[in-house]
Amino acid sequence: MILKVPINSFLMLSLFLLAAGLWAESSRPNIIVFLVDDYDKFEASVYGGKVLTPNLDRMAREGITFENAHVTSTVCTPSRYTFLTGRYASSSYCEVFLDLFPKGMQTLPGFNVGLEPDNMNVGAVLAKAGYATGFVGKYHVGHGQSEKVDGLHDVPKNVPYSDKINRMQFENEKRFRELVKERGFTWAGNIYWENTKAPFQMHNPEWTIEAALEFVEEHKDAPFYLHYCTTLLHGSNGQWFKSLEYPETTGEGRIAYKRRSMPPRQTVMERIRSAGLTGNEAGYLWMDDSLGLLLDKLETLGIADNTLVLFTADHGSGNKGSLYKARGTEVPCILRWPDGMARGIRSSELVQNTDFVPTWFELAGAVRPKGYKMDGVSLRPLFRTPSKPVREHVFSEMGAARSVKTRQFSYIAIRYSREQVEGVRAGTRRHVKAMTGLSGGVSRSVTSHPTAYTGDQLFDLGKDPESKTNLVGDPNHAETLGALKARLTSELKRFPQRPFGEFVPGGNAIPGGSYEDVFKILRTASREKKSTDKKK
Repeated sequence: MILKVPINSFLMLSLFLLAAGLWAESSRPNIIVFLVDDYDKFEASVYGGKVLTPNLDRMAREGITFENAHVTSTVCTPSRYTFLTGRYASSSYCEVFLDLFPKGMQTLPGFNVGLEPDNMNVGAVLAKAGYATGFVGKYHVGHGQSEKVDGLHDVPKNVPYSDKINRMQFENEKRFRELVKERGFTWAGNIYWENTKAPFQMHNPEWTIEAALEFVEEHKDAPFYLHYCTTLLHGSNGQWFKSLEYPETTGEGRIAYKRRSMPPRQTVMERIRSAGLTGNEAGYLWMDDSLGLLLDKLETLGIADNTLVLFTADHGSGNKGSLYKARGTEVPCILRWPDGMARGIRSSELVQNTDFVPTWFELAGAVRPKGYKMDGVSLRPLFRTPSKPVREHVFSEMGAARSVKTRQFSYIAIRYSREQVEGVRAGTRRHVKAMTGLSGGVSRSVTSHPTAYTGDQLFDLGKDPESKTNLVGDPNHAETLGALKARLTSELKRFPQRPFGEFVPGGNAIPGGSYEDVFKILRTASREKKSTDKKK
């Protein structure tokens, strides 16, 4: 008996099976995380920035551009920790963090977390799931692993160049690769352990992208995960184009090597000027050139369709160290995966950097080890339905500050610990310096937000995207304030034995509203610090 299927039904069935087959083939895609440093969202061309980034534009045309992507912390180390683990920084249980903040005490996340030795991280877990896992570029999550680690030299920073220091830098970089692999990655190359310092302060994207291309070439025939971290766009604009003049300065020190891939350096400024731009925009194009090489390599190898590429940043720059949305927690975020997601779509749904690792685990079919703590959700539903929410709010933390944001509102709470309050009142320089520094929870936002040192802040992001008008105290927003405080409480309860103000009482936590004098002292100290910095 021959089954007769109507032609339209047959066509629909064929399309369904084809789609199902494509999805099945792409159930274990290659994954590349392309992480840039200190990149404000609105500096990206796809968000309206006046820069030259043709490859980033290409990614947007071929993937999903997220309008509402956030990071949970706004300095390098805690943000990068989250990208590698799917955990909030306050979920860290590395030795240094627990020494500073024993259980039962409030945490002050900043440059004080690192990957734990039990290797509960994306590189190690995906390796066990059969992936080759590579790390290239800036690491900055190896807190406590400096000269105390066997095989590492104590290389002085910000000193004149010498052949001896150059040799020490070269040997250290080789040890850094081993340390990364000790954290579970199967492959590591061309590592910057942290931010660059003189006499090796210059950017060198050619050096890092060469390692990335080598890794992809070596592992093209099996699923791979590449965590690629460029040092761009960290530092001042002047440092970007000044770096063009130092081609031999790398994370290995000053070396001579043959650049096989990147466009000649002199063409960066040539193309910038042809586009009517200035040297201030050089870093964006230079970074984009390396992204283009990676995308082209995937095409050449015939693996682009089943390779998911994420482009994003570790945090913004203008409000770095704070929890404000614009130029702070909000970052550019573009995903491209031809076999597995929509193309040319813009999604306004909330996502945060805790969500990437759960997504990678799901796509790779990786089994999360027993005891592996994650604080994110998988973004896979957005790949097919970019307008269907996967979360109702995002959470952020920095020093003594905590925040929740919905698509409409942002609430920020600053609650200092007892030691901080007592230290400021006693005039202890160490406390004042820390609380006005990058990890204090306010940091650079003082320039644009005169009321940044305020315990409770509520903003209507729809009407006030720059978060200038604090609505706390406005009776028309009392209900919203209460609802966001409840959401913050629920997030804080994710952290066992971690008090925070009156939200989760206990330990060294102090309720808000009891130290306005401390805020006043910090405002004054911050203004004086800013004035001193300007004179330098």
